Amino acid sequence: MSAAGTPVFLDAASGEPMDPVAREAYLAALEDGWADPDRLYREGRRARMLLDAAREAVAEVLRARPDETVFTTSGTAALHLAVAGLAQGRSRVSRRIVTSAVEHSAVLHAAEYTAARLGGEHVAVAVTRLGRLRVEEFAQALRGGAALACVQHANHEVGTVQPVEQAWEACLDAAGQPGGPVALLVDAAAALGRIPPPEHWSALCASARKWGGPAGVGVLAVRKGTRFAAAWPQDEREQGRAPGPVNVPAVLAAAAALRAREAERETVAARQRALVERIRAEVGRTVPDVEIVGDPERRLPHIVTFSCLYAAGEALLLELDRAGFSVSSGSSCTASTLTPSHVLEAMGVISHGNVRVSLPWRITDEEVDRFLAALPTTVARVRAEAPGGVREAGGQPSNGTGAAESRSGAGVPEAVGSGGAEPETVDALGRMCPIPVIELARRIARVPLGATIRVLADDPAARLDIPAWSELRRHSYLGETPVPERGESAVAYLVRREH
Repeated sequence: MSAAGTPVFLDAASGEPMDPVAREAYLAALEDGWADPDRLYREGRRARMLLDAAREAVAEVLRARPDETVFTTSGTAALHLAVAGLAQGRSRVSRRIVTSAVEHSAVLHAAEYTAARLGGEHVAVAVTRLGRLRVEEFAQALRGGAALACVQHANHEVGTVQPVEQAWEACLDAAGQPGGPVALLVDAAAALGRIPPPEHWSALCASARKWGGPAGVGVLAVRKGTRFAAAWPQDEREQGRAPGPVNVPAVLAAAAALRAREAERETVAARQRALVERIRAEVGRTVPDVEIVGDPERRLPHIVTFSCLYAAGEALLLELDRAGFSVSSGSSCTASTLTPSHVLEAMGVISHGNVRVSLPWRITDEEVDRFLAALPTTVARVRAEAPGGVREAGGQPSNGTGAAESRSGAGVPEAVGSGGAEPETVDALGRMCPIPVIELARRIARVPLGATIRVLADDPAARLDIPAWSELRRHSYLGETPVPERGESAVAYLVRREH
């Protein structure tokens, strides 16, 4: 529990508690909006009136028409329906789906599944180290013809705002190619209610729980003239684009929350951007060996993500939870996954010890102060308790006796890993993150300049973390080779000491 005894929720990007305005609208709609809005009797007509009002309110925020906007059972469902429907609608001209490599997993899974079902291909375009789409590569992927392109408005893990307008131009430029121009699907789930929606898109999806609406409400908007064909059994509801009945009270609550957020958006965004700037500065100042990831300028106002070297992600999240702070992580060291976040992997940044802080709408300065006060000691404790240990000052892994490793290699034979000698080997097989990087950091301080370290590891995260650590620490990453004699997943990673 935090010092003041009150838990602090810092995972708004996953979803927020229902906004008071939404809760009030939901309770009111339970009385008047419970009936089937497709029925002609008075209860049905009343529910239809509420549903139409909610649709108009959401469409206005999206800069869309009400008849372009439908409601789904979740943001994930909206994305699945959008990918399947748009790809099916243009399948006669192309069966290629182009996405960025950092799209939400719902988009990537839907793209892989749909492309396979149609007999096409899914192309994932690379991003920069800041998580920003490489527009030229994206445009090149479209030039061979594509049914659909998917670019999120802003990344849900690191907050980087994507160049949606440039992506739209690339889709228009593909008009001279087979089947062009290409339909552009924008996933606005992380951004809607936080920054203005993009002006240009063919289809747009969002999730109500991200803006303080109830869970179980998604939004799918498809511009008039966009080819869309349902790849599922259709019914008469929501223009055949979202099967099943609409939860009218929940939809009304979602619309009420979105309108309330839009009314305060600029004021809250300015305050949260200042708080995030403070977090970025304080984390860099007070926590040794930390990498702050994502674009520092073109980003969402409420998200900041950083990776703490030599700290296990699961242990870090649990310790912060015990201290009263709820955060999330893209770390491969969390209980829910054995592989690193595909977003961090695509960016080429450290994945272990990753923390995402996303500020809720009503966050206070005092709550941020408490988090910043607790973080340094929490990280130091997790590092110290990791196998191998890490000393608090400077983050250099210890030698197991409490003395810091020598950066000059004192006490180590000069011949180790130098000249024509074989590289010194660190055997981290069977050990999960962050141990391979801890062992690498410990050993590289003991070898001469120019010497090479060979790290044996079978943890999937090592493929990302060792190159990323080498770049962060300004050593040379020389590549990897499989070591089948040590196991099916065994890989040798080579790193040369440069300073």
